[in-house]
Amino acid sequence: MTPNDIQNRFEQVRAEIAKVIVGQDEVVEGTLLALFAHGHVLIEGAPGLGKTLLANTMAKALSCNFKRVQSTPDLMPADLVGFAVFDNKEQRFVFRPGPLFTNILLADEVNRATPKTQSAMLEALQERQVSTDGKTYPIDPPFITVATQNPLEYEGTYPLPEAQVDRFMFKLLVDYPSLEDEIRILDRYEGGVDLFDIRAMGVRPVMDKATILDAIESCKKVTVQPQIREFIAKIVVRTRQWPGIAVGASPRASVALMSGARVSAAVRGRDYATPDDVVHIATWALRHRIRLTPDAIIQETSPDEVLRGVIGSVEVPRG
Repeated sequence: MTPNDIQNRFEQVRAEIAKVIVGQDEVVEGTLLALFAHGHVLIEGAPGLGKTLLANTMAKALSCNFKRVQSTPDLMPADLVGFAVFDNKEQRFVFRPGPLFTNILLADEVNRATPKTQSAMLEALQERQVSTDGKTYPIDPPFITVATQNPLEYEGTYPLPEAQVDRFMFKLLVDYPSLEDEIRILDRYEGGVDLFDIRAMGVRPVMDKATILDAIESCKKVTVQPQIREFIAKIVVRTRQWPGIAVGASPRASVALMSGARVSAAVRGRDYATPDDVVHIATWALRHRIRLTPDAIIQETSPDEVLRGVIGSVEVPRG
């Protein structure tokens, strides 16, 4: 698949999602970039902003298996992974896969699940497999987890373990719609359209599993020149030395930045990454991988503000 093919497919999927989702261009783009990079996304925002609707719509446009898990404090690890049941006919225990075994998993309000249940997702997120009762079960590709969470100031939430957060390629923020977008949403309802009836909105499948896997493999062939790789490394290393950051980004962040830059280039019809591709997705890939100092938190400095300073301090390679 050529970069032009990837670009066309990307725009087709985005156009289908736009039939349902009003605005939220950054979140839609980030989720699709993570899909083409074979990564996972964490989407944070207040309730009612369309996080769940986005994942459901994307599944319809991609013609993929889709499962949704509503996270609650009483959700158990086996409810995600699956469990063994005794089959009287076979006279043996048979593994019954849980909702993790799908192509697109929506972990809704993931920070309402207990840390024990959240941690049950770690192996699936990183290695795309599940181990239980001494056996390992692979998850068929493509596999992307779209996890949503409410901001931590909302009651009844648990902070995600840092090891789990680091396995999400991007953290995307959903903001309230603009006045114009809010009016567009109301106009659709006034026309008698149920925005939760995705089929009625005319969403059609424009990709299938084989095409997605082809796109994923093709994106890996996008060239990242040594000076671009050095640019990525300098940004990540500088997060470990920057005032206001107590804990910097891990090497996994560098890999996420390079993978994201590759896909960002491919969906723009190029077979080579540029510094602009890196800068475009840097905040998405880093905002959940740094921890601010207490002073920065007291001053109400956001991770994005700090990261803009970090990225702007690194010299952009020329040529």
